Amino acid sequence: QVQLVESGGGLVQAGGSLRLSCAASGSIFSIINTVGWYRQAPGKQRQLVASITSGGRTNYADSVKGRFTISRDNAKNTMYLQMNSLKPEDTAVYYCNVHLLVGGYDYWGQGTQVTVSS
Repeated sequence: QVQLVESGGGLVQAGGSLRLSCAASGSIFSIINTVGWYRQAPGKQRQLVASITSGGRTNYADSVKGRFTISRDNAKNTMYLQMNSLKPEDTAVYYCNVHLLVGGYDYWGQGTQVTVSS
């Protein structure tokens, strides 16, 4: 059973930065996959923030382009989300996800709260 453990959330003022981490159990990152970060604000649907493939191709939501950077360290089975110039509208619970291309399995972290004060 794959487990994803997130860390790095918290309270920050607008304009500040946070770095989220998500560590996976086992060697799941060695399997061809796409990993990503999603977020869900109160009363809203979960939405993709950023993703990165095994080959390093990245994709970002328009609302975070130029401010957030996703990365992965396959040797450590860990993904990161560097968030700069944070805005109050970035406030949400952030979830990490691993999507395996073979089998189509999805694994989710437990979520970490990010709160940006104005």
